[in-house]
Amino acid sequence: MMIFKQEKLVFLAVPKTGTSAIEEALRPHAWLVLERPPGIRHMTLARFNRDFRPQLVADGIAGIEIMAVMREPVSWLGSWYRYRLRDNLTGKPKSTSHVSFNEFVAAYLAPAPRSSFAALGSQARQMSDETGRVAIDHLFRYEDFSSVTGFLSQRVHQPLILANINVSEPLPLELSPALHREYQTAYQKDFDLYDSIP
Repeated sequence: MMIFKQEKLVFLAVPKTGTSAIEEALRPHAWLVLERPPGIRHMTLARFNRDFRPQLVADGIAGIEIMAVMREPVSWLGSWYRYRLRDNLTGKPKSTSHVSFNEFVAAYLAPAPRSSFAALGSQARQMSDETGRVAIDHLFRYEDFSSVTGFLSQRVHQPLILANINVSEPLPLELSPALHREYQTAYQKDFDLYDSIP
């Protein structure tokens, strides 16, 4: 998460949506960068509202807008699957080296407690406030990154060039139609939210 005081903007860092590249490019412009541990770097909107917004308002920083990037839901899971295939996780509980992509998605959809490698949240849940309402002022598709950089360049009054950081190796992944339907039913809010982004 990054907070821009003068611009009255908060960048909510949704994992696997290009956050590392955005953070690297924006670091010189940020008033506050929250990056460790991962739970604070990728905090939910509800936690920001509870733990940070009141202090910012008390410091005279009112009217803060929230921006975030969202990835197409199947692509988002595919990115997590590829990320957890990396060699340094082999043999560890979070590794996906022993399962196919379809098995990974099935484990993600299983009731709690889920296997460590599939214990993930949801993009829509991260972007929801205390009432469960998605409350993002500026939401962009990961697949339309030129709009992300255009918006941020305007906001910080500097052209931004994003590097490829923390990008998983490309790997063709195909989700079975039955699992796709099950995923869409279980996480309809994510699919609807993604479809609502212009």
